[in-house]
Amino acid sequence: MPFSPNPRSGRRRPRLLPASAAVAVPVLVALAAAGHTADLSPVARTTVAPAGLPASSVSSASPASPASSAAVDLTDPRKKDIAMQLVSSAENSSLNWKAQYKYIEDIDDGRGYTAGIIGFCSGTGDMLDLVERYTRLKPGNVLARYLPALRKVDGTDSHKGLDPNYTKDWATAAKDTVFQQAQNDERDRVYFDPAVGQAKKDGLRALGQFAYYDAMVMHGGGTDPQSFGAIRKNALKKAKPPAQGGDETKYLHAFLDARKAAMKAEEAHEDTSRVDTAQRVFLNKGNLDLNTPLSWKVYGDPFKIS
Repeated sequence: MPFSPNPRSGRRRPRLLPASAAVAVPVLVALAAAGHTADLSPVARTTVAPAGLPASSVSSASPASPASSAAVDLTDPRKKDIAMQLVSSAENSSLNWKAQYKYIEDIDDGRGYTAGIIGFCSGTGDMLDLVERYTRLKPGNVLARYLPALRKVDGTDSHKGLDPNYTKDWATAAKDTVFQQAQNDERDRVYFDPAVGQAKKDGLRALGQFAYYDAMVMHGGGTDPQSFGAIRKNALKKAKPPAQGGDETKYLHAFLDARKAAMKAEEAHEDTSRVDTAQRVFLNKGNLDLNTPLSWKVYGDPFKIS
């Protein structure tokens, strides 16, 4: 399929598994590593504070919504874990997002290999960025030798220089806590932090922050017509966010409407259940703080977090 003018902002279709592979999990899985840290030990990864955002990125939140300042946002470790489970339910048909560090396959969407906890792609640049980060942290790692090939296939769906052992070596690297941390950090740098930061600027609570994050994961943060930036721009034409004096619920409905339109514009994203039977369900229930318990469906498969 065609790529975005900026291939690093191009995203891919969700990875659909058979319905029998869907997992409904009643409790939260272990908390993810949150934020960026130089200490890559397993203990540090489970106790580090959530990724912070500059004070300037939240200063414009609406003062007219006192509940927003008191509520826990998506950078809270438990909320962030919920966000990861929600994304994984759509991307992997499972709530066990930490099992996805080792995931890798070509899903025939024109973006080469798709892999890891957020679907890093060999054809869109974010996989290259990830392996470069891993190599800075751990020179001589099992994936470092593929860097020249990753640079050559960036922007294409080619496997040249990667096959036949890249998938096997990826699975080996996924056992390394340094590589796991590199995946966490790239997820935050490219997707989570920008999405949550913009949502805070718009005065949105945890549900809106998640809606932004999920959109950025699928559509990327570029400027093309189906990107996160275009989706937000189209939503702003219909409603104002709380930071501009608007109603939060009305604005989020406008954002989800714009998100659906962007999804339907690309065949690979035409199933909009992650909006219709998940995010819209939470919004219709008035759960703007994304509090548990949560029940939703994706592709018809039921999920629950107690």
